[in-house]
Amino acid sequence: MSKKKESIFDLDLFKRLFKFAKPYKHVLFGVLLAVMTIALLSVSVPYILKYVIDNNIGLKKEEGFLFFILLMIGMLLLETIFQFLFIFYASWLGQNVVKDVRVKLFSHMLKFKMKYYDNSSVGTLITRAVTDMERIADIFSQGLFMIARDLTVMLVICIMMLVINFKLSLIVFVTMPIVIYATKIFQKYMKKAFEDVRTEVSNLNSFVQERVTGMKILQLFTREDTEYKKFKEINERHKKGWLKTIWYNSIFFPIADFLSSITSGLVVYIGGLMVVLEGTVTKGDLFMFIMMIPKLFRPLRQIADKFSSLQMGMVAASRVFKIIDTTSQIDDEGEEEALIFKGEIAFKNVHFSYVEEEKVLKGISFSVKAGETVAIVGATGAGKSTIINLLNRFYEINEGSICIDEKDIKSVTLTSLRSQIAVVLQDVFLFADTILNNITLNNPEIGEKEVRQAAKDIGIDDFIMSLPGGYQYNVKERGVMLSSGQRQLISFLRAYVTNPSILILDEATSSVDSYSEQLIQNATDKITKGRTSIVIAHRLATIQKADKIIVMDAGEIVEQGTHDELLKNENGYYKNLYEVQFLKADVA
Repeated sequence: MSKKKESIFDLDLFKRLFKFAKPYKHVLFGVLLAVMTIALLSVSVPYILKYVIDNNIGLKKEEGFLFFILLMIGMLLLETIFQFLFIFYASWLGQNVVKDVRVKLFSHMLKFKMKYYDNSSVGTLITRAVTDMERIADIFSQGLFMIARDLTVMLVICIMMLVINFKLSLIVFVTMPIVIYATKIFQKYMKKAFEDVRTEVSNLNSFVQERVTGMKILQLFTREDTEYKKFKEINERHKKGWLKTIWYNSIFFPIADFLSSITSGLVVYIGGLMVVLEGTVTKGDLFMFIMMIPKLFRPLRQIADKFSSLQMGMVAASRVFKIIDTTSQIDDEGEEEALIFKGEIAFKNVHFSYVEEEKVLKGISFSVKAGETVAIVGATGAGKSTIINLLNRFYEINEGSICIDEKDIKSVTLTSLRSQIAVVLQDVFLFADTILNNITLNNPEIGEKEVRQAAKDIGIDDFIMSLPGGYQYNVKERGVMLSSGQRQLISFLRAYVTNPSILILDEATSSVDSYSEQLIQNATDKITKGRTSIVIAHRLATIQKADKIIVMDAGEIVEQGTHDELLKNENGYYKNLYEVQFLKADVA
């Protein structure tokens, strides 16, 4: 195992995380000032008490007694105030750092290729963006600054003890190496335990998220008992991970308390003898030491506790930065802003594979003229939808080039490219928001007036207005309050209002009823007029009206032509597809 892996504390990771605190350096300095003040105040009360015992109680003098009692109360109040300021601003700093890290993470995730999401668990990503972030906040609010405070308090107390009485200090310091060694062992095992806990939390989140999303499938296929057993197994592993941390805590903290009590006992016994027999220690010294021993050992005990929070936060930070360091973005090096496309599309010898050495597209070439409607047909897995994904640059091609208006799509910015292409997918995704916001996607340039006019053009304004609240109707998560046909209409309207240069319909009518299909077909005729359109064909009506039909099989283009031209090919792939699939649909 490498040295870096064995390291209890990753300094490089910490430095990287600490860079996010630089914008709040004034707060950081304030917190550090509070740490120093708290450390000084922590020894002021025991010292004042020592003075009172030696000079007032011991000598039976009343003069100044009340003043020193009030001074002690004042010091306690000041310590309380600075503790409040310290805890509040340490937590404030942690939350602001986490806010910035979370924004950076989400911004980074927005630019990932689709391939990254194909291979990643949604539950794990949610854990990184939500749960792990709170653990990072604990580095500041429960870990780092708490440890800094406790170490500073311990240092000041040790100095004070040495100044007041060297011999009593040595008695106190005898047991400290044992506690420090125990703390080091504790930290080592807790780091490993927390790594296991974070792994199990991610697994649990992933499992629950996927099962809740797919609950209908589980119930349809009566898989409740099976999934319940799986959940129990994952939950059991999660419990064992936490129990391991509890086990380490239950061993360490009693040992620390025991050593603290032993130290106090030794100081009372030996210090008492020194008071009575030698007179080298005053009663005030003895009382001060008795008060400061818990103040010395409690921080040491808390450091181990807070170091657990720090380690858990560092494990979380490591996982978050691993995603931030992931280079899975589409290269957006295009310098040209594509304002309006004419719509000429050309695929030139394009090769592509989702998985290495498993080609999905095998050197396909075709062209689409501006304003043409081109249909792409073929069996499942032929590569139809892949063409759409590549045109939008959701994935990078392996070889060849894709051009729009004779310009390689890599030469234009991703934002301007995708803003000119509207896609209506077969599987419609709607957010838990109003119909209006699902259509505009909160684009301030598209108002309700424009949306309503577009809906009237398509013929779905009446349907939307019949819903409670009309365009303000909340469709809930994934649009569960609407039928599949209604969701498809909303998706179609979402594409229509953007006034795209290129329209793509990816089997957009495959899951709608005949009435909704007619509405979409009418709208399709309107929106595709004079606009380049690519249709992943499913319904016969769409195929017949296309200017060109591209027939695909196993990642290759096997035929091209109009509907009538392709039907003339007696042994053609399209003619066979038409007779087997579409002709049956007509008969049905």
